[in-house]
Amino acid sequence: MIRFESPWLLLVLTALPVVAAVYLLALRRTRGSVRLSDLSLARGTRPTLWTRLRHAPFALRLAALSLLVVAFARPQAGLGQEEILTRGIDIMLSVDNSTSMAAEDLQPGNRLVVAKAAVGKFIQGRKNDRIGLVVFAGRGYTRCPLTLDYDILQQLLGGVEMATQDEGTAIGMGLVTAINRLRDSDAKSRVVVLLTDGRNNRGEIDPSTAAALAQSLGIRVYTIGVGTRGEAPYKIQDPFFGNRYVYLRADVDDETLTAIAKQTGGQYFRATDTNSLTEIFRQIDGMEKTDIKVRHYVRYTELFGWLLLPSVVLFLGEVGLATTRLRRLP
Repeated sequence: MIRFESPWLLLVLTALPVVAAVYLLALRRTRGSVRLSDLSLARGTRPTLWTRLRHAPFALRLAALSLLVVAFARPQAGLGQEEILTRGIDIMLSVDNSTSMAAEDLQPGNRLVVAKAAVGKFIQGRKNDRIGLVVFAGRGYTRCPLTLDYDILQQLLGGVEMATQDEGTAIGMGLVTAINRLRDSDAKSRVVVLLTDGRNNRGEIDPSTAAALAQSLGIRVYTIGVGTRGEAPYKIQDPFFGNRYVYLRADVDDETLTAIAKQTGGQYFRATDTNSLTEIFRQIDGMEKTDIKVRHYVRYTELFGWLLLPSVVLFLGEVGLATTRLRRLP
């Protein structure tokens, strides 16, 4: 970003073409002549380099004047910066990665694949909010603490796989692990988005106790139940027949998830297909928006010296040529 402190001085540049025209006109009027008795020796003589450069002093002077005028107009380079005055929202995403998330009732993949895609889009839509990630099956694990580095968060999200140990679904532990990451946060709003396809059957802390803890800390919890209503195809490895599908009945605990959301001031959503899950995250994104106040300011750096020095060099070059090699005799 470039500006001039005294832009009106640039009007002087419009006079330089007039100066050039006056110079050319004066050349035509003051052409000298020499009479010779024999031109045979001059025929075939070509102009030397210095003859071709006879107008160089004037050109250097004109260029030096141009740079000097621009320099006195005080060009300044500005660097725009902004200062965010409003704290964003701290959001912990708690995602079920138990083996039941391998059910393939949400296309184009299993529940975990579709859930990761929806969560990834949600992260892309945020700005200035710290977001973290917890995964849980039989226990809860912090995959990524609260961060503004969304690229790292997306990488860690992409690396989430189906749990091979700690079988079961510990909703209470998944929620408590996320709450612990928000406990010391000073954000104006603290939120947990908990996604699961089952009911609590493991863990030392039950969902109601976890919800009470969230309520006491002022943490809002949005809960999402994932899975079709009815039976869902589930791929298993049969030692005799290889991979085959069995159908398992969906076991989403709507009552418990609804109670958690209601107790903490959040909302419960049910996703029965890929589109509805994407829409749920879009709704949560809309409900948890921060009015960011930003102060913009620009720091300017003077460029005067960068133009003044070349103009002096050009003036010295003009004087040097005009008084030596290209000197004119009266």
